[in-house]
Amino acid sequence: MGDSQEHEVQLHIVGQEDKEGNSFTRQRNLMWWIRLVIYTIFVLVGQTVATLLGRLYYDKGGNSKWLAGLLLTAGFPVLIPLYFISSLPQHPISNNLNHKSPSLLVFVSAYISVGILLAADSMMYSVGYMYLPVSTYSLLCASQLAFNAFFSFFLNSLKFTFLIINSLTLLTISSILLIFQTNDSTESSDNDGQVSKRQYAIGFICTLAASAGYGLILSLTQWFLHKVVKKETFKVVLDMIIYPALVASCVIVVGLFGSGEWKGLSQEMEGFKLGKVSYLMTLIWTAVCWQVFSIGAIGLIFEVSSVFSNVISTLGLPVVPVLAVVFFKDKMSGLKVGALILAVWGFVSYVYQHYLDDCKSKIDSRNANDAAKASIVERNNVSEE
Repeated sequence: MGDSQEHEVQLHIVGQEDKEGNSFTRQRNLMWWIRLVIYTIFVLVGQTVATLLGRLYYDKGGNSKWLAGLLLTAGFPVLIPLYFISSLPQHPISNNLNHKSPSLLVFVSAYISVGILLAADSMMYSVGYMYLPVSTYSLLCASQLAFNAFFSFFLNSLKFTFLIINSLTLLTISSILLIFQTNDSTESSDNDGQVSKRQYAIGFICTLAASAGYGLILSLTQWFLHKVVKKETFKVVLDMIIYPALVASCVIVVGLFGSGEWKGLSQEMEGFKLGKVSYLMTLIWTAVCWQVFSIGAIGLIFEVSSVFSNVISTLGLPVVPVLAVVFFKDKMSGLKVGALILAVWGFVSYVYQHYLDDCKSKIDSRNANDAAKASIVERNNVSEE
């Protein structure tokens, strides 16, 4: 086979990879695996520590829902230095050179819409922090994978297979089991003695709604990047994190001052059981840890996909209840253990489906490339005759 024919085969292979739209087709060299491990650690550590610190804030005297919600978004300036990295030469995830970039109005509308959703999501998460034990809160958050799959079915044409349906069912049952969780003194926080059944129900509903909102935000982001922008450079992913976080932070700050909760922040700091310095450190490190989580999530989106980023995030959720038993004396009841097992089972089912999809994609790509190579060789032999 001549050089021109080899080049033609290579072009076909590249074209086939672009049609697949699968970032797994990148060369998996040592540095790629190192980056993947680092980003995964950022997601797991950032999410776990931030969740525990959020619980600590309420347990030791904090009671501002607006401030707790602000901590989930206000640390976005930490990500700004990454713009200098994103300005370096890099390979885009999607190479569509003929695609016309959307107008500024489209980008602004997307940032504002996602930002408002993010603000509402953060506030519902903060209510969940306030009224639920860490273990219950974390297990409820496992439902975000099911919601992500549901919204992706409509927005991103996700195919429902037996394993996906199995995952959705298990995660849904896992969350429903927690409705029957008793609310005795061992399950209440130190904040106000004992959480009432009404407050527990509010925290349950808000956390479940927040998980649905998070799944919707991820699906909308993927839809915007794949169907509208059609170009996933690291800078584009950063924009989709920082600008919505800016909008969300502004909305929450308005709510903080509009509700009058800001007037009690100085008194809250004075009454914090661990002292003023610990109060400030808790707030600062909670915000920083959520941004560590965001950096890891951004990296996984860039290197693999947004779905994989969500899978890793869900993987870290079962870690929190275990640590909550140690640090916050949460009771690991039978129902909660059952919910934990079902959540892990649902997660494994979801990941295994993506493993099968990846294997099938590689086989289809290899078969297509072999067929193209054989066709070119046959055409060359005919021309020589």
